[in-house]
Amino acid sequence: MKKVIVFGASNSKNSINKQLAIYAGSQLENVELNVLDLNDFEMPIYSIDKEEETGFPKEATAFNSELETADGFVISFAEHNGSYTAAFKNIFDWVSRIDPKVWREKPVLFLATSPGARGGASVLETAVSRMPYQGAVAIGNYSLPSFYDHFKDGKITNSELDAQLKELTVKLQKAL
Repeated sequence: MKKVIVFGASNSKNSINKQLAIYAGSQLENVELNVLDLNDFEMPIYSIDKEEETGFPKEATAFNSELETADGFVISFAEHNGSYTAAFKNIFDWVSRIDPKVWREKPVLFLATSPGARGGASVLETAVSRMPYQGAVAIGNYSLPSFYDHFKDGKITNSELDAQLKELTVKLQKAL
């Protein structure tokens, strides 16, 4: 059975991006979903000095080990000031030092959402342009605008927006 890692690139306990990532992952059939929580991988802020002094934090190696087990990924990016959250960027910086091809040339579905009308479009654009250099095979990307207007009881309520996401999950399913 294929294994797909799903997470919201946020450390919010009530992350709307984690909710969206889990929903997208639940559309996949005959896969084992592994939902990660960035709060389980909190570590010192990356610096070359810290790496040279103490090596890789156990949380970085644990996150990297999780990534190694995956056949694909669903990541939903929270947007802080138009870019990645500090929590995601820090984990990404540490893990990319362990293996520069963080995503292991595996299929990745990129998502983002926010309470606003742009739905995290800026961070999504950054991720889509950057992550292939880190070994992501981009299957597609999707932004859910106005999260609280379009997502209730664990699912997307707008049928058109839901259909758009389901098209991408089918594409991911085929790529696994």
